[in-house]
Amino acid sequence: MSSLLSVIRGACGHDCPDTCAWLVEVADGHALSLRGDPGHPFTRGTLCGKVNHYLERVHHPDRILSPLRRTGPKGQGCFRQISWTEALTEIAERWRQIMDESGAEAILPFSSAGNQGLIHHSSLDQRLMGLLGASRLDRNICGAVAHAGLCATQGNGVGINPEDIVHSRLIVLWGTNTIVTNLHLWPVIEEARRRGARIICIDPIRTRTAEACDWHLQIRPGTDTVLALAVMHVLIRDGYVDQDYVSRYASGYSELAERVQQWTPVRAAEITQLSPSDIEQFAREYATIQPSLLRPLIGLEHHRNGAMMFRTIACLPVLIGAWKQLGGGLSRSTGAFQYSLLNIDRLLMPETHRTDVRTLNMRDLGRDLCSETLSPPIRSLLVWNANPAATMPNQPLVREGLLREDLFTVVHDLFLTDTARFADLVLPATSQIEHIDLVPAWGHHYLTLNLPAIAPRGESVANTELFRRLASALGRSEPWLQDSDETLIQTALDSGHPMLRGITLDALKTHGWMHLNHPADWRPFANGGFPTPSGKAELCAPSLQDLRVDPLPGPGDIQLPPPGMLQLISNKTLYFLNTGYSDMDLHCRREGRLEVDVHPDDAAARNLHDGQLVTVSNDQGEIAAWCRVSTKVGRGVARLPFGGLKDALGRRAHVNQLTPEQPTDWAGGSGFYDTFVCVNPAAELS
Repeated sequence: MSSLLSVIRGACGHDCPDTCAWLVEVADGHALSLRGDPGHPFTRGTLCGKVNHYLERVHHPDRILSPLRRTGPKGQGCFRQISWTEALTEIAERWRQIMDESGAEAILPFSSAGNQGLIHHSSLDQRLMGLLGASRLDRNICGAVAHAGLCATQGNGVGINPEDIVHSRLIVLWGTNTIVTNLHLWPVIEEARRRGARIICIDPIRTRTAEACDWHLQIRPGTDTVLALAVMHVLIRDGYVDQDYVSRYASGYSELAERVQQWTPVRAAEITQLSPSDIEQFAREYATIQPSLLRPLIGLEHHRNGAMMFRTIACLPVLIGAWKQLGGGLSRSTGAFQYSLLNIDRLLMPETHRTDVRTLNMRDLGRDLCSETLSPPIRSLLVWNANPAATMPNQPLVREGLLREDLFTVVHDLFLTDTARFADLVLPATSQIEHIDLVPAWGHHYLTLNLPAIAPRGESVANTELFRRLASALGRSEPWLQDSDETLIQTALDSGHPMLRGITLDALKTHGWMHLNHPADWRPFANGGFPTPSGKAELCAPSLQDLRVDPLPGPGDIQLPPPGMLQLISNKTLYFLNTGYSDMDLHCRREGRLEVDVHPDDAAARNLHDGQLVTVSNDQGEIAAWCRVSTKVGRGVARLPFGGLKDALGRRAHVNQLTPEQPTDWAGGSGFYDTFVCVNPAAELS
């Protein structure tokens, strides 16, 4: 007798703009296959090289399937199995003691974007920890810097619908390796190319995307503001400004025009390492090939001047009136836009949170864990949706803090991550095919429902269930701490926003995914309507003065390598997702060995040759890698992949061993890419 086969709709919850819709084939409670939904207009039936093997991750032999208690020294990964009752009892007893002695602020809940489904990213966790009065976490390591920069110019981070890029005739991919990190947008770009679009890439690395574009501008890292200022110089000097659009919908034009007079292409070329003629040509093409579209993404915001980069770049489509045309303007993340449509206040219930609570920046985790002056000190760390021992800057200091014997650390995850190895308790988490969630996208305009395809493996529980159990263990009787996952999803959807009309939980259960309700010809700023204090695009933004930031676009705090050092850029890889999948042998083999790219001129100055063992080091640490002499990087730049590849000594190497806790200009991010290293021949390795 054959088993009944069913197909369950779901969505990838990874931190990726594509948010793919997928189909899981299930028989007798077992997931047999997982594939991209061919009916989804953005997913188009394909998944990336990571998620194609997601079921192997679900059934990986190293997956944690029961609660664990540490039995050896912190960091060595020695644990024994315990029951959920034992784990919850211990957490409740330790937390009550900490709250009695030091207050709830001594507990730090630490989470990030390990799961970007709405309710497993932020819902009951925020309700419970806010009610207790635990320290708040500023989760602005990524995304917030870019958003803040865009807000300074245009009032929010809204851009065009990414699918409308097919109508663009000039597409500028600025600080994004689209083919690797935004795979499903590339067919949209290729369709625009078939319709006559020209594709330009601005990136310090000659990525796969740069090689596939019509023109690659290999800019010096962190100098993108200077390029944008020089482009504005040319636009104003040569009469390319849409004076009607600017006069109607922008403020501060005369001040901006005076500022950019000094930023000639010749001056900018000295800083950006681009030629004056290339800067002139880029400015002319941007102004005259319409509709023109700027696609700035993650690469820019990880510099000290990251917010100013986005603030400055956002002035360009205003000056030429690019927003007027379908396919014109700017397109970054759609995440904040989608979240603005949902009923987030009812989901998080901020009115129940204690207000007299400190906020700690996730960037400073190492410093805060090791602080002798922080009052109260962090006495307990709860980690979910995150692996801070690998992903936060200044990894050596983070690990020093995690080694504290007096720090009670609890980690909820699928695997024994870098962070979990330091935990006192490790709790098993569900995979994406084992729970329900609503998954907004930050790369398109579809909302997708993820339905559970199989029962949770072992004793694993979803993030929401973890916080229900913690609330009960702590004796909290508030009924809204026990809301079901479906209730939470319905709460978020019940916002009354016209763009969500008809998008209900029942409708999503039927269709799997639904497009936001806006007109096909949706141009957010075609007729102004910028939600700034002035109601106009602010080319001069007085609001920045309150932050002690120059109200006019400028170069910002550009960091250049000290003598003898190279600027370290760490790119995302094809088969790892941050540190995710780095525990799978297949993906490690595909990624290959750990290599550092160095320009031929820099290699010659250091007596380096291709394939040589080298050390990449600074005063924080050292990584052993193989040298690859290549023009894929410019002069003064070294490139290491981000992830968990093993170094030449067989040790798992993370680039954040070398990155300091450098704050960005505003919005609380980190200048990961303003890290400087020495690359030298390796001495005898041991």
